[in-house]
Amino acid sequence: MGKKKVLKKSLKKKVSVSKWHAVPLKGTFMLSSMLGFLISLYSVYPNHRSFGFAFMLVFAAMFAASIVSLSKSPVVLP
Repeated sequence: MGKKKVLKKSLKKKVSVSKWHAVPLKGTFMLSSMLGFLISLYSVYPNHRSFGFAFMLVFAAMFAASIVSLSKSPVVLP
């Protein structure tokens, strides 16, 4: 009839789970977070306190993410 196919036992590759690595973000991300925080502080917060606080919180989180990505990013050679 035909040859029997012999199934080879596949060796499972050990995939090492690496630790969390920060992605390098662009400088414009940090600039937009600082500018957005200042605009929210001086323009939005005096008129609408809850929206102003929420916007400032979001832009502060963006700024923190940009600082983390600066300190933890790998060096990329050109």
